[in-house]
This record gives sequence, C-alpha cells and structure tokens, in this order.
Amino acid sequence: MADVIRVPNAKIALSTASVYPERTPDAFELAARLGYDGVEIMVGADPVSQDIDVIERLSEHYEIPVLAIHAPCLLVTQRVWGRDPWAKLVKAQKAAERLGASTVVVHPPFRWQRDYARDFDTGLARMQDETDVTFAVENMFPLKARGNDVVPYSPDWNPTDYDFPHVTLDLSHTAVSGSDAMEMATKLGDRLSHLHLADGLGVSNKDEHLVPGRGNQPCAAMLERLASSGYGGLVVLEINTRKATSRTERIDDLAEALAFARLYLAAAR
Repeated sequence: MADVIRVPNAKIALSTASVYPERTPDAFELAARLGYDGVEIMVGADPVSQDIDVIERLSEHYEIPVLAIHAPCLLVTQRVWGRDPWAKLVKAQKAAERLGASTVVVHPPFRWQRDYARDFDTGLARMQDETDVTFAVENMFPLKARGNDVVPYSPDWNPTDYDFPHVTLDLSHTAVSGSDAMEMATKLGDRLSHLHLADGLGVSNKDEHLVPGRGNQPCAAMLERLASSGYGGLVVLEINTRKATSRTERIDDLAEALAFARLYLAAAR
C-alpha cells in the first residue's frame, strides 16, 4: 500500500514581528500576498499593534484573520498597555476574543515582578477558566553574565517543568538555552498548543530567529512529529528579517519560511 500523506488542521501564521522594521500593516499585506493562513500580532512599540480597532480593519481589508495575540511581555514593551502585567493580559484576552484569535502568548514573569510572579500560575488559571482563549506560556532562556547563567524569570525560563496547561514552544529559544526541543515536546505532550517556528545556531546568547533550515534546530522533525500526532494548534513563523538588504529579500525569506512549514507539516503514514 502506498504511503498516505496526512496534513493536519494546524494553521500557519505570520508573526507581525517577522517583518520588522516594517510595520504591522505590512505584515498583513505580506501574509495575504504569500498565502499565510493568518497573523499573530506582536503587541509592541508600533502603535498600530496596540490599536485593536485598526487591527480589526486591517484583518477585514486584507481578509487575513488574527489567529493569536502575543502579549507585551518584553523588556522593551514594559510600558505598552500600561505597567500592570495583569491588565496587559486582560487586554490581550479581550483583543483575542474580539478578533476571534484562539491564543494569547505570554512569557513567564520577570523576577522583579514579585507580586505578579507569586500569583502567576493561579491567576492565569483563573483567567483561563473565564474564557475560551488559550493562554500559552512560552519557553525563554537564561542569560549569560560573566560566564554564569542568570535566570531573569520566575518561576523559571522553562515552563515544561510546571503545570501550565498550555505552552508555546519556541525553537529559537531552545537554541539559545541549549535545550533538546524534541525532548521538550515529548515532555509537554498535549500541553504543547502553540509553536513559534524559527531556527538558531545556539553558539551565543543571541536569540537569532533564523529562517527554518538555516540553523541546527530540529525544525523539520518537529513539524513532522506534530503532523503525525494530529496537532491542532498554531504554527507561527517568528523569524528575524531585519538584516534583509531589500524588501525583495525580506519577502523571499518569508516565502521560504512558509514553504518550509508547508513541506514538513505533513507526514507519510
């Protein structure tokens, strides 16, 4: 009997961060042009990314759905949507509900956010009970300082060791942390509900977000594994194109990333 190619229902989205230094509207345009299934909004310094009214109009204009919201959790976005981390998550949840997005991506708290960190797991569980939107906690990585690992996150940079019901696995972050991405996926099982697809070499403390296939992470094997298991979450291309020498080169990188995901997100059985 010939092998049967099984393609899961997982949708492939473009993170709006992938077009930087272009802006959120450009991400919608390129996602539509290249054939992505939707976008993940990285809420950041770009005012458009913070404005749900404008995001809704862009989605309607380009006929590209918003599939996920990445809450503003980075150091550089500490003042975006206010200073209260819980208020940020509530706003992200409301945005997701309004736009029809299935997932809010959230980072573990920083250690200096003591009250937030102390109540993070119970507070997140309480919010999860009140909505159909999934809160997926993302794996991060330790930092290097004078040759030592410094962990700025609480309870840890690695959510796989905790009881979060939904986790985002980022393959650029596994490169930086020196983690075994496939082992993490095995440990997570059904808790792996969101994938940030990117690559990395892991030779420094730099979070590279390379086009899949240009680093040493098991991007192809991960997609094949998800396809074989009937994965129903999202696959989000979150790559770094800021060094592209032209818009044409950026578009080529985004097209290559999508083609890679489409190719390997299928399994012969």
